[in-house]
Amino acid sequence: MNGAESLVRTLVAGGVDVCFTNPGTSEMHFVAALDRVEGMRCVLGLFEGVVTGAADGYFRMKGKPASTLLHLGPGLANGLANLHNAKKAHSGIVNIVGQHATYHIGYNAPLTSDIEGLARPMSAWVRTSPDARSVAADGAAAIAAAKSAPPQIATLILPADTAWNEADGIAQVPESNQRISYSPQAVEKTARILHEDAAHTLLLVTGNALTEQALALAQQIAGKTGCTVMGQTFHPRMARGRGRFSINRIPYVIEQALPILKDFKHIVLVEANDPIAFFAYPNKPSMLKPEGCDVHRMTSWGENSVAALEALAGAVGAKPSDVKPQKLIELNKPTGALNLTSIAQAIACAIPENAIVVDESITTGRGFFPPTAASAPHDWLQNMGGSIGFSTPIATGAAVACPDRKVMCMVGDGSAMYTIQSLWTQAREGLDVVTIVFANKIYQILRGEFDGVGAGEPGKRAQDMLKLDRPTLDFVAMAKGMGVPGRAVTTADEFNKALEEAVREKGPRLIEVQF
Repeated sequence: MNGAESLVRTLVAGGVDVCFTNPGTSEMHFVAALDRVEGMRCVLGLFEGVVTGAADGYFRMKGKPASTLLHLGPGLANGLANLHNAKKAHSGIVNIVGQHATYHIGYNAPLTSDIEGLARPMSAWVRTSPDARSVAADGAAAIAAAKSAPPQIATLILPADTAWNEADGIAQVPESNQRISYSPQAVEKTARILHEDAAHTLLLVTGNALTEQALALAQQIAGKTGCTVMGQTFHPRMARGRGRFSINRIPYVIEQALPILKDFKHIVLVEANDPIAFFAYPNKPSMLKPEGCDVHRMTSWGENSVAALEALAGAVGAKPSDVKPQKLIELNKPTGALNLTSIAQAIACAIPENAIVVDESITTGRGFFPPTAASAPHDWLQNMGGSIGFSTPIATGAAVACPDRKVMCMVGDGSAMYTIQSLWTQAREGLDVVTIVFANKIYQILRGEFDGVGAGEPGKRAQDMLKLDRPTLDFVAMAKGMGVPGRAVTTADEFNKALEEAVREKGPRLIEVQF
């Protein structure tokens, strides 16, 4: 058994049985081992950003890490943007990155680079295997790091000779001694705050506090005490739809967020971060909480927020009977022209039971939350890191993780072009993904940001850097070239019909929404 095979067998034995891959010369022995060893599903991506994003989406839905296979430093560098998003989402991933043979590195061949230096900003655990007999143990340590609480990105660098030289065998992944819990003192403090001033207290939640069970507990607490429950602007995964507690999020736009938060005297963080602006703007605050508002942490990432909310409900005497009925928007299929309102209504009506919705709709989707609260129950995934080109890879990984669930991917035309190669992987694997591209022919968010930072009125050269025309992108043609059936729609009626057909049929589909 060589080092590569010892690593593949260790991965499979450790529960890592999917590899999103884009290999090169240095990884050929690992590729050969993947071919020999049963139990590992290999999914090829045509760009490393698809590979790393798919691993993120897989973890979000499966709750366990996948591996990636990347080619040397440049391959890792190509995947860093979506590893950044995965890091912000606290997704567990095991990256396997090839390296030149140990004796070849000193020659400074063209692809030689500082792979550890590239890996560290996005990885909590980084190691280069020194020899073939160390590879299996290093792989087991990488799996343990990826599965820790909170989950992490682990990057194992595999020099080519450590892959082809003789190894000892597989290694066992060490058992975690961590007991996922929470601070009873933090819960008691939160209960005191709610007893004293619930009307001016915000529970700001994310992460595991957005599961259906956790939201139900938060709804009981809000009903009993009168406190407000809100989410951050973006979340890794959120249970939504009819029968689930629908909460508002802090708006992205500072001018909208400030008045919503202005009356709170206490903000209790349940895995969430302090409410801050996404960017800095001249003469606008970075911190969105009002002056004098105290921030308290009840749980952090990696703690048991469901158990903490259960304890908090007990402390304040909250019960299911305390739940207040929610008023949801009535859903009706729109007709006529396509606009932000009709697009939102059409999508809300089309979301099927138990769907996975991946949202990178940027400006088009800012009004999607209210109507989709009345949709069939679903999970909603968002971009935690802000690096665009997130949604189509995430949808790919989510579909690999949950083949029995329809995945709906919503993306702007500018964002879609970053990782459009995802469509090829979806076609090759027969993944059940509906990709909805909002083709407004402009980086619309940047046009708004141009005004937001006070840069003045954009002239012709500035506008040319924001517009997506000359030529106009044809997503239906691109999808066809990658094996995905697609169609363009220009009216709400056409959009309704296209959504109905795409949801009904299995396999990947693309809808280009032109408005």
